[in-house]
Amino acid sequence: MTDAQETAADSSLRTTGGAPPDDVEKAPTPLLEPRDGIPPVIADEDALAEMIAAYARGAGPVAVDAERASGYRYGQRAYLVQLRREGAGTALIDPVACPDLSGLGEAIGDTEWVLHAATQDLPCLREIGMVPSRIFDTELAGRLAGFPRVGLGAMVEGVLGFVLEKGHSAVDWSTRPLPEPWLRYAALDVELLVDLRDALEKELDRQGKLEWAREEFDAIASAPPAPPRKDPWRRTSGMHKVRRRRQMAVVRELWTARDKVAQRRDVSPGKVLSDGAIVEAALGLPPNVHALAGLPGFGHRMGRRQLEQWQAAVDRAKALPDSELPQPGQTVSGPPPPRSWADRDPAAAARLSAARAAVSALAEQLNMPQENLITPDTVRRVCWEPPAEITEASVSEALAAHGARRWQIAQVTPALVAALA
Repeated sequence: MTDAQETAADSSLRTTGGAPPDDVEKAPTPLLEPRDGIPPVIADEDALAEMIAAYARGAGPVAVDAERASGYRYGQRAYLVQLRREGAGTALIDPVACPDLSGLGEAIGDTEWVLHAATQDLPCLREIGMVPSRIFDTELAGRLAGFPRVGLGAMVEGVLGFVLEKGHSAVDWSTRPLPEPWLRYAALDVELLVDLRDALEKELDRQGKLEWAREEFDAIASAPPAPPRKDPWRRTSGMHKVRRRRQMAVVRELWTARDKVAQRRDVSPGKVLSDGAIVEAALGLPPNVHALAGLPGFGHRMGRRQLEQWQAAVDRAKALPDSELPQPGQTVSGPPPPRSWADRDPAAAARLSAARAAVSALAEQLNMPQENLITPDTVRRVCWEPPAEITEASVSEALAAHGARRWQIAQVTPALVAALA
């Protein structure tokens, strides 16, 4: 970043997230272009080894991004990995051709990685051997700093004064070969990520929030992989319409059958059978293929063999004994839904109302979203089962037990003590 750009970035950060005053004429924002052009995609071991050596010799943080094929392919694997580092330039890697990037992960593992919305990319990066020890998340930094819009494009434009190319975020990144416009878009995603990191670090420091951000980044980097979701079929869109246990069994059987087909064909489950069709079949309990074909989502475009496999799933659910039917709700730990608190425990409902108001006021004062100040689930748990004696020490201990970070505990504890008391 040039001195002029750095001055402009500092200036825009000190206004309202980069927006100029109304009485100042806004100059045209330049469209960002890759400084080094579009590098060739690395798709063999020799090119990968050369790139790893260059990145090991590079200096400073490494900008990292990954592109998935959500909505097109099964799972959330990476189909393109982008990196940029001072002294090494930009690299685009095909993780299908080079599925083991553990050597790269080791070469830059001790370096700070700069990502935007890190929790979205870290799982697919971990699958190919890339695990950071330190990160800087520019999206989370923007939230903590109080920016109203924290998408990468909005942040780069508001903070650094450049426009990122748009239009390719939702494309099928499993396409081979990748079109040049897509590669340009991908390269630009890491072009100014380190510059954005540096500007946001200054702003967080100015606001007295830099240590808070570092705690958050450390928590993300050290978090273990998420465990498999229990009963994922319960998250079928429209599931709230399904009330009876037999109907729930149909959803479960159809979801499971669809997942097996999607995994075998490596396509998004929604392209095999829509959630809406699954719910319609559960509600209708069709007795045969002809009845199934008349339901929404099982139209004339579906072949006889497909209809038969879905009807077989419905029939399996209908044949289950009552003892094997799913229960109406998931067994969940923690407090019940807040809407039931007033009837079940009026005192807890009053505590929650006071705590929510206190957290909301504090978040507004600190200029950040409430959920970044403290998670709503943590507030609910402390309000439902508060410490026997309400003191700053006991409330701090309760917050820590639910995973709150030190900075969150320091900020939220006084407000919660007053609310709980």
